Amino acid sequence: MRMALDTIGQVLSILWAHKLRSFLTMFGIAWGVGSLLFLVGVGEGFRSGQHKNMATIGEDVIFIWGGQIPAVAGQAQDMRRYLLTYKDYSDIKNEATLVADVAPVVGRGDIRAQSDFATASGSVTGSTPNFNKIRFLPQGEGRWLDDGDETQKRQVCVLGFQMMRNLFPGRPAIGSMILLNGVSFQVVGVLANIGRQENNMNNLRIYIPFSTMHQYFPMKDAHTPGDIGNMVLRPVSRAQHAGAVEQVHQIIARNHGFDAKNKDAFEGWDTVQTQDMVGKIFDGMDIFLGGVGMVTLVLGAIGIVNIMLVSVTERTREIGLMKALGATNRRILMQFFLEGAFLTALSGGVGIGVSAGIMWLMAMLPTPPGFDLPHIVPASAAAAVISLSIAGIVAGLYPARKASQLQPVEALRRE
Repeated sequence: MRMALDTIGQVLSILWAHKLRSFLTMFGIAWGVGSLLFLVGVGEGFRSGQHKNMATIGEDVIFIWGGQIPAVAGQAQDMRRYLLTYKDYSDIKNEATLVADVAPVVGRGDIRAQSDFATASGSVTGSTPNFNKIRFLPQGEGRWLDDGDETQKRQVCVLGFQMMRNLFPGRPAIGSMILLNGVSFQVVGVLANIGRQENNMNNLRIYIPFSTMHQYFPMKDAHTPGDIGNMVLRPVSRAQHAGAVEQVHQIIARNHGFDAKNKDAFEGWDTVQTQDMVGKIFDGMDIFLGGVGMVTLVLGAIGIVNIMLVSVTERTREIGLMKALGATNRRILMQFFLEGAFLTALSGGVGIGVSAGIMWLMAMLPTPPGFDLPHIVPASAAAAVISLSIAGIVAGLYPARKASQLQPVEALRRE
């Protein structure tokens, strides 16, 4: 135990005797470790922020809108606009085996909402009761729309969080009445706040039954009474989202009389496909940023090897004297190995600490939409520790072995 402490003491005294050289050597390792953790942490912050943004839409949601088809088959001129219909929704619900849930949607943004306390303008959305099973609409007070509201065309509504605050500032909303373009509706529920309330339009919406919406506020640009604005659906599984979209396209093309192979005739948004694409982008970012950090770390390790080799050359006479006084090869090997390992471990710890400190300071700053706070990723931290261990072994062991193999007589003869 005493021998080990003496060896460690000698290591520290030698490193202190060459303070500038030790600092510059440690800086390379600290910079590499800190860069690796920070860059990967920033990339994961973007990934996490995008994931949270997508989560406010719903899980595996697919949006379908009407599109444009050629007035004459095979020609790209004179495109004819078509709208989705309630029959499209009904056929998809009954025939599309890869669609777990689907809901029709009619939206209007020109409806004036009025309570006894305030007036507000917002978007009114009419849909079937299963709408909140597809979209992310967390229930706050009261209840969501039910089948009875839909079948009986009840004049009831659910308010978004911010709409509730606008219409009923500091007052209870459940059970109160509001007017939508002069039509009376009873508030039966209020949604919880979704994301950042100023950046999420669902907080400013009013939701009413689809049948009630169709009766009082039909689409303004509808071609037929059965037209709807869009549909939202969810596949039976994430892996089958492309098959679900294909089935939907087949039904819509059949109902509107055009070829389903004409993909330009469809308009929609598959959030599953978007998430997969964004995930691949962030995977590439992680690889690139992690690669930059790893290259810096490797260069730092090479610097330590170089410095230790120089140290062996400079201390040739010291090594010879130690061996002449009885120091074994193992003792020499251990001393130089500990010097390299200590430099690596200390500089790596400094790099981890500095990167964690920067991330902690960034947590105090306001974060922009779509960006989450950077954080140390366990996988990158493990990679840094493993890389540090390898660098420490290589940086310490090779020069130490070279030093231990010196012959005492030859070492003492060198100037």
